[in-house]
Amino acid sequence: MKLFLKILLASIIVLMLGCSHNPTITSQQVQSHADRLVNWQLKHMDEFDYIRTFRDHTAQPDGWVQAAFYIGLIRWNNTGGQDRYLSALQKKAEANRWQLGPLYWHADDQAIAQLYLALIDASDSQKLAPTQAKFDDILAYGADNSLEFIRDDSGQAEGTCQRRWCWSDALFMAPPAWAAMSRISGDEQYLDYALTEFWATTDYLFDPTYHLYYRDSRFFDRASEHGNKVFWSRGNGWVFAGLPLLIEQLPENHPDRHKLIAHYRKMAYAFSALQTAEGLWAPSLLDNDYAPLPETSGSGFVVFGLAWGVNRGLLPAADFNHVIVSGWQAIDKRLTQEGWLGWVQQVGYAPDKVHAEDTQLYGSGAYLLAASEMLHYDAGNASAR
Repeated sequence: MKLFLKILLASIIVLMLGCSHNPTITSQQVQSHADRLVNWQLKHMDEFDYIRTFRDHTAQPDGWVQAAFYIGLIRWNNTGGQDRYLSALQKKAEANRWQLGPLYWHADDQAIAQLYLALIDASDSQKLAPTQAKFDDILAYGADNSLEFIRDDSGQAEGTCQRRWCWSDALFMAPPAWAAMSRISGDEQYLDYALTEFWATTDYLFDPTYHLYYRDSRFFDRASEHGNKVFWSRGNGWVFAGLPLLIEQLPENHPDRHKLIAHYRKMAYAFSALQTAEGLWAPSLLDNDYAPLPETSGSGFVVFGLAWGVNRGLLPAADFNHVIVSGWQAIDKRLTQEGWLGWVQQVGYAPDKVHAEDTQLYGSGAYLLAASEMLHYDAGNASAR
């Protein structure tokens, strides 16, 4: 079935369900569950024996895995308006000495800057300086290499294209930090760089028919075991969650703002057509009818992005209310009484198997981003306050 027909059918279904569905999501419940997750996760930031794979990536204090959790945490802290976790956030930044990861030119090692820049302003020159110096060095370097994802001359899997944003995940990790640097410093060159590279990556990896991103160029001609194109749930979730974080940093009158919102809406309707019957998004998005495994990290990013749009009047509530409510409820069901989130696909770059006991910090970050919008989401009226 053509994607536009699936979108039309999904819109009719969610409109019907939205009229009859009486969701029971309360702000008190969202607050309680998200705080439970935060408290568990903060108590388990020293040993990662509960992580099944890539524990070395998880343990990197300035790497992307921890950054994704802290991006969610600072959003949750600011949404609640009580600053209950501000001390933990500041302690993290101080422990990192406000530094990017060692491969500072790599988007993954820039993600942690989103935490730093959310905690400081232009008057905090000493705290701003490490990130600004690295960004200035990147601007001076002026990478213009191909976005094709190939091994470099040394045979390393992460090739020279990763001096730019040649994989979809990068659009969550880096652009919001660059845009925030412009907002804080008043220097437009950082935002110009972010938007130029964002659109270059989008022109390269975004499929104009499916309105989804290939994870990188290796997937252009790859098919799943069911014969479908491979669009990875978390890879697209990274982009979709990164869009609000980027758009919020832009001035209201910026010429790219409407273009970004239009792009965001295309992805929103694509996601609404691909939700599984349970309310989640399958690891391989087009295989949702064949292998609808529960997966909470990509799904968390999607729910955040959709609820953000409805909350700000950018998406019609009647079209998306049931999608958002059922998505949140399906994710929240995977939060244990102890406070850890299950069914999180482990570190990877493509759809993979997921197990009930799998958790990861970026899954927790995705949950907190979603919770930050669900806290004030008026599901009962199919609209938002």
